[in-house]
Amino acid sequence: MTFVDLAVIGGGQSGLATAHVAARRGLRPLVLDAGSGPGGSWPAYYDSLTLFSPARFSGLPGMPFPGDPERYPVRDEVIDYLTARTAALDADVRFGARVQQVTATDGGFLITTADGAVVRAASVVAASGGFGSPYRPALPGLESFTGRVLHAAEYRRPDELAGTRVVVVGGGNSAVQIAAELARRATVSITTRGPLRFQRQRILGRDFHWWLTRTGLDTSRWGPRLLSGTVPVIDDGRYRAAIVAGNPDHRPFPRRFDGDRIVWADGTGERVDVVVLATGYRPDLPYLTGTGAVGETGVPLHDGGVSTVLPGMGFVGLERQRSLASATLRGAGRDAGFVLDRLLRRAGRHVAAAR
Repeated sequence: MTFVDLAVIGGGQSGLATAHVAARRGLRPLVLDAGSGPGGSWPAYYDSLTLFSPARFSGLPGMPFPGDPERYPVRDEVIDYLTARTAALDADVRFGARVQQVTATDGGFLITTADGAVVRAASVVAASGGFGSPYRPALPGLESFTGRVLHAAEYRRPDELAGTRVVVVGGGNSAVQIAAELARRATVSITTRGPLRFQRQRILGRDFHWWLTRTGLDTSRWGPRLLSGTVPVIDDGRYRAAIVAGNPDHRPFPRRFDGDRIVWADGTGERVDVVVLATGYRPDLPYLTGTGAVGETGVPLHDGGVSTVLPGMGFVGLERQRSLASATLRGAGRDAGFVLDRLLRRAGRHVAAAR
């Protein structure tokens, strides 16, 4: 059995940030990751995925993102960066260690992995599952749609859908990025319940994220409340221009799907080959089953990233947890320090007991 101050479940961006902060605070963190190697969820994302925040704001604690700080890194650059960050981390990182169950004990937690290993930890931070459960909304008739239905998590590159009629459901950054990319190879519509919202990527020569940081809005408690609706698409002008030009076109939400057809809000119908659901994700934390730490919908019960049910347990990487970018590479580092400090203040006795 292994004894540690802090077990971090997940070796992606949130887990690496948490482990670094913990080590700087004098703890002995152990990172347990189900994957075969570093990179977290990034190797599974579509090939052309590009960050909407510049490299300057996309580094994790302890290691700036390399290269031109004003550029917008692509997926493979992020994977390389996370690989390097893992190698430089002052912590024990174990890959192929899928956590099976977390059990609360008097002195902390017992963690069992799929290969039968057991870890005893004073505190636990769940830094996984933010992108493990693709959300597939119940759209009228979609269950009987005879065409192909993909979630954005399954989409890789536009060549695979070349020449087809595609409807992209969703109005966030990934939805618009995928729709615009596909529109060069296929006939594409993007559909949302309300209007698409765009946010200029650069304002007075500065990136939008510079302004968020400068004003403090990014980590203000008011920030998430200001984005209670649809998250705006951060745009340098290209996406809005593509929508205005009708390639892809934007349409109101359809009435229903019917066989191989879609019936639009105005009653017109047409045949569709592929539906891409760019509808986000839900938390995926099966190892907390039976602990009471998650609600009926699977969302952790927490206050600012600290469990309201299990003393000594925290969460990093939840959407809009503290900053506007909690579930992103940019927000992981900011949230990690905030959550860990609050966790240790509330559960310091558990850390002392493990030592």
